[in-house]
Amino acid sequence: MEGIEGKEQREQRIKREEDRLSKFYKGISSGKRSLNRGLIQRAAFMRITLAELEDDLNTYGYTEWFSQGDQTPYQRKRPAADLYNTMNANYQKIMKQLTDLLPKDDMPAAKKAAVDTDDGFEDFVNGRED
Repeated sequence: MEGIEGKEQREQRIKREEDRLSKFYKGISSGKRSLNRGLIQRAAFMRITLAELEDDLNTYGYTEWFSQGDQTPYQRKRPAADLYNTMNANYQKIMKQLTDLLPKDDMPAAKKAAVDTDDGFEDFVNGRED
């Protein structure tokens, strides 16, 4: 029965994270909101999973002793470490996509400044002769 309770608690944590992320997108059009719903669900799942993997890595470390057959044991990177690294990179990409969908007023100041900066490129492209 412990496994079911653990699964239910995990699902509740994921749902809370989905709700937390969704609050940022209440002001956008319903079309864009439906498009980013899947990204929010994946991001929530990944954030909770990454936290669990971090706990595992903090407890058991990034490496483990391994041997195959009669070979001398050696240390190798744990599969959890590879999984963490891959998932973390994908989580960062999803969060970037979600941040780019935020209304301009809700963007972090640094991102807003980058969007507002006119470097003259559009004028250059629009002013070219065909």
